[in-house]
This record gives sequence, structure tokens and C-alpha cells, in this order.
Amino acid sequence: MSLDFIQSRIVDDMRAVDAVIRRSLHSEVALINQVADYIVNSGGKRLRPALVLLSAGVFGKIVPAHHQLAAIVEFIHTATLLHDDVVDESSMRRGRETANTLFGNAASVLVGDFIYSRAFQMMVDIQNMRVMEVLAEATNIIAEGEVLQLLNIHDADVTDEAYLRVINYKTAKLFEAATRLGAIICDAGEQDERAMAEYGMRLGTAFQLIDDVLDLSGESGAIGKNLGDDLAEGKPTLPLLYAMRNGNQVQRDTIRRAIEQGGLEELPTVIQAVKDTGALAHVRKLARQEADLGCAAIAHMPASDYHTALINLANFAVDRTF
Repeated sequence: MSLDFIQSRIVDDMRAVDAVIRRSLHSEVALINQVADYIVNSGGKRLRPALVLLSAGVFGKIVPAHHQLAAIVEFIHTATLLHDDVVDESSMRRGRETANTLFGNAASVLVGDFIYSRAFQMMVDIQNMRVMEVLAEATNIIAEGEVLQLLNIHDADVTDEAYLRVINYKTAKLFEAATRLGAIICDAGEQDERAMAEYGMRLGTAFQLIDDVLDLSGESGAIGKNLGDDLAEGKPTLPLLYAMRNGNQVQRDTIRRAIEQGGLEELPTVIQAVKDTGALAHVRKLARQEADLGCAAIAHMPASDYHTALINLANFAVDRTF
């Protein structure tokens, strides 16, 4: 099932979100507009704002406040991408040159700061303390996740638990916040809020696990970045950790060396090792388990097009090829 079909229920609302994004990003500083426009127009799945809208739709009518919240969540995500690409020295994202490649590291970091601060300005306009609490916590935990990931770079002895903690902090937390916000703004109640939050966390975890798989098995044109980018940066992702545990001595030594030294000199050998050891299938299975647990968390909620879209989105997250 295509992402466009899943999001078809909220096409008009997503257009409204895009209008909020473009209006809210305007600045009197030309460089900010230039970098922000480049990022906004660079595509992307817009999953996080879609989650705000779909989760809200489960509990009632989508209103303009949801468009504002969805834009805020996308701003937080965009700011982290700008900062991530500088830290990771990335040259390609979504099939295009990264902002730091075109405009320089300083501009990317500072415009990322502007987008973060604009998001918090918009949060105040919502005038809902619970919304502020959720988003403030999410941004803080995301920052912790970035630091944890930095500490793991070139460390081939990272445990699965430590790596999953990075995923939960760095990626899944914003998914969780997005779905939780949809429930909060509709006064859904504490039990349903927790259920939506669990769905978002599980979905975000599944999504990142599949990203790890695609980094070692996807097509560069489809995934929008260079194959093996994570390995080149020395990131010990779950497929690599599994292959190291289950491979022969040569495979273990090769993967360890690749993580500790970074670079892509041994990428073909590493890719063959993760295939031979069943690492990709193992991580896909874990992603499926996470997606299923997320769907189970919201199974009790009333049937609707929005609810169906959330279930389909969980399946898409696992089955996707980009």
C-alpha cells in the first residue's frame, strides 16, 4: 500500500499544514528564507505531521489547531535533520544535496536553531500547557539521543539494548509525541493518550529499524541517500551487531574493523556478511514485532478511516523500500 494512499484521507489537511509551514518560516533575513525553502521543498514523507492529524482524526474532527501542531512537529524534525547532517558530514538526503553541502555548516546549524525557536513560539500560541510539556520533553530527549549516538560512533561493542535506546530517544520519541498530541488536543483521556503514545513509539522504532536495513540493502535512488552511509560514519546499527555475533571469524573481524575505522572500503564484504548471517531478515522481524505491538495498542479504538490509515501506516513502515 502506497504512502499517498494512506495519507489520502488527510490530503486537504496536509495542504493546510504546508501553508502553516511556509507562513511560519518567513523571516526578514534572506539566508534563513533561502535555506528553509530548500529544506521544505526537498520532499520527505511528512510522516510526523501526518501522525498528528491521523491520531486526532481517530478522536474527532481535525481543526486548525491540529494543523499548527503538525507544523510544529515537522519543524522540530527539520531542525534535527539540519543539525544531524552537519554532525554526520552528510552530503545527500532525500536524493538531493544536503543544506550543509550547499550553504555551509554554519548556516545549517543557525537556521536549524531558528526553526527550533520558531517551533516554540508556535507552541505558545496553542496555549495548552500539556502540549508544551510533551514537546519540551520530546526535544530534550531527542537531543540526548543525538549525544548517545555520538558516544556510540566507532564502538563495535555497543549492546543491542544501548542501540535501541538511541532509537527510542533519537527517532521514536518524536513519533510518540506526534500521536500523543493528536489525543491530547482532542481531550481523548489518559488511557487513550497512553495507547496512542505507545503506537507512536512502536511505529517510530519499526521505522528506524527498517532504515537500518535499507542502509545496507536499499537502492540509493530509492532511499534518497548513499548506500552504507551509516557504516561510513562508523555507526554500529542493529544489522551489523547481529551479523558480528552470528558470522564467522572473518566476517566478525571485517565488520568490527569497518565500524571502528569507518569508510566504505569493505562495504561489499559487510553487505554480504549481513545477508549470509540473516541479519537483515532478523531486524525486519523485530520491526514487524514493533509494528504489531503498536497496532495492538490502538486496537480497542473505534473503527474509522483514520484508524485504518494508522494500521496501514504501521505495515508500510515495515514493508517499505525507501
